Amino acid sequence: MKPLSLRPYLPPPAVRRRALPFRSYAVQAPGAPTLQVFNRNTKYLQKERAASDTEHSRRVDYLKDEVATRLCERLLDIKRHFPQVLDLGANACNIARALTLPNPDPDPSKADSPPLSTRISHLTAADSSPTLLHRDANFPFNSLLSITRDTLQDEEYIPYPESTFDAVLSSLSLHWINNLPSLLSQVAHVLKPDAPFLATMFGGDTLYELRTALQLADLDRRGGVSPHVSPLADVRDIGGLLGKAGFKMLTVDVDDIVVDYPTSFALMQDLQAMGEGNAVLGREMGAMRREVLAAGEGIYREMYGNEDGSLPATFRVIYMIGWKEGENQPTPLERGSGQVNIKDILGGGEFK
Repeated sequence: MKPLSLRPYLPPPAVRRRALPFRSYAVQAPGAPTLQVFNRNTKYLQKERAASDTEHSRRVDYLKDEVATRLCERLLDIKRHFPQVLDLGANACNIARALTLPNPDPDPSKADSPPLSTRISHLTAADSSPTLLHRDANFPFNSLLSITRDTLQDEEYIPYPESTFDAVLSSLSLHWINNLPSLLSQVAHVLKPDAPFLATMFGGDTLYELRTALQLADLDRRGGVSPHVSPLADVRDIGGLLGKAGFKMLTVDVDDIVVDYPTSFALMQDLQAMGEGNAVLGREMGAMRREVLAAGEGIYREMYGNEDGSLPATFRVIYMIGWKEGENQPTPLERGSGQVNIKDILGGGEFK
């Protein structure tokens, strides 16, 4: 049976006879072509539906809160004050909550460090899901920093003027963007000169255990494979994308976070409650078949199960930092301008 479509029903066009032969041509729209991988409307509906169950949505924020905290720790290395900061794809304002945490410095010798919010004059939290964005608007952390919540029509388009922000942060939102090069260019556009962009996104082998188990279950029960887990960017591509967008002094690193779940069903339920369900265009509509789910659970447990009976799920988080070019920004020396041979420092014989 042909899968249902979310698009409104359109009647078939009327059939008309032409007296003369007619030939039409495909014409490329202006601008660079964009590969559409994700259904942005589906992702909006998933986030809205997840945030509508407020308590459950808060219980599954453990991953987003942890990654937001680790991202904000990178601000400790930037010794400056930020008058205007944008949180792009803010979800439930997890970054704002992390900025207000006491003693953010993980260094045990600095046990009494002030919250990072003291270094930010104003935070603009922007997201396309108003229900998720305002979910925790009455929580105490809102009174610890100046914050404005902006509902965007779509995170793929940033509606702010040029050179508006002193820093742009984004936590676990970019992996749902179709045109990531365009978005990074827009981020550079709204940043002031010599301002940083710090972001995290899921990438690489995230949920490879679940992906493998469901693919093998599909092959076994149905004789084919359907994409149940969304494709993600590879860490090797991120540096090139940042460079093409005009960012300088790039830093890209990876952190694997492994979470143990009692069953694969509990994992998939948490992903739905996070608003992280599959949103690939052309995906199979409706729930997965019971026999596929049951086979996937058995394969998952056989291939990756822990000794205590739990199932590990790996979330590969890509961290990126880039700086918009500025007048007084440090730059690397020209190639070949070094005055010291590294061999004289490290020792060793001749290279052949």
